[in-house]
Amino acid sequence: MGRTGPEPSVRTDAVLRHDPASRELTSDNHAGAHPEVLAALSLVSGGHQKAYGEDAYTQHLEETFRRHFGPDAQVFPVFNGTGANIIALEAVTHRWGAVVCSQQAHLHGDEGGAPEHMAGVKLLTFSSEDGKLTPCMIDDAVQAAGDVHSAQPQAVSFAQSTELGTCYTLTELHALTSRAHAQGLAVHMDGARLANAAVSLGTDLAACTTKAGVDILSFGGTKNGLLFGECVVVLNPSAVAGVPYLRKRSTHLASKMRFLSVQFEALLEGDLWKRNATRANEMARRLSVVLSQVEGVTVSRPVDANAVFARFPAQSLAQLRDRYSFYVNDEETREVRLMCSFDTTEGDVESFGNVVRESTR
Repeated sequence: MGRTGPEPSVRTDAVLRHDPASRELTSDNHAGAHPEVLAALSLVSGGHQKAYGEDAYTQHLEETFRRHFGPDAQVFPVFNGTGANIIALEAVTHRWGAVVCSQQAHLHGDEGGAPEHMAGVKLLTFSSEDGKLTPCMIDDAVQAAGDVHSAQPQAVSFAQSTELGTCYTLTELHALTSRAHAQGLAVHMDGARLANAAVSLGTDLAACTTKAGVDILSFGGTKNGLLFGECVVVLNPSAVAGVPYLRKRSTHLASKMRFLSVQFEALLEGDLWKRNATRANEMARRLSVVLSQVEGVTVSRPVDANAVFARFPAQSLAQLRDRYSFYVNDEETREVRLMCSFDTTEGDVESFGNVVRESTR
């Protein structure tokens, strides 16, 4: 059908309920959406398109992802990261399966038991100082394989970058995925901050996923400038089954999917993914330098991507809590996690640094 009348006038009854100039270093989830993403959303809003992924934008999206991840990549947009992780794990495990992951993994500590409740898998967790899994941990996890009294390890899941802000090197990635495959396990990557990791490693997206032996990926958008949305990306179709049906059963099949898909087109058609991640990483490095110059403050972990972990004197931390919102990673050592975003500025870093200096005097 064609147009039936003039376009309606644009108005809104929404009220601005926050200070748009407010800035935080709490989480890259707190940032707004990049203007180029908002422009893409506006572009696709006019007219009618088919629903449930049959629209022109979702149909084009697979081509876009294949340019970045290889000719076999299959992409499935979903609403959020937890949904992406659950669908991905369901696609590479059976109901009696177990997933090997870090004790510090978002999958284990921040998804409300969703892997166990929704995917029906047991998480086999291993702790490490840097949040990374190692090949030896995989060997330890599979020792009970074949024992009817134990959940059966069927997949490895790890985040790139990790919850402690560290990045697996390409050598570490290849060693981990090779050992997993040798032990008969599928490999899932939680790539909520994959763009930041790729920029940190100075490589492209395929080099640290498909070419490194990852079978299925949760690709993040929300933390890198999107309004909402993540993607399940099948990189090795021979190791994965049923993603379209699992997405529907998990309530992540969007009816107006074009609004998910076009955001990823805006992110990946050009270099927006890299520009956004580069800015966040650069601001994290700048922040780490500023903090390391303040007496009594210690940058406690490597700054590989856009996270800075630092320890503060007790009096300083108390004062900072009165003025800023942030996550305390360890109350005993007063270790704080600070996150930079695509829209973090030099001024944001300097302002925070000035407050830190004042709090230590």
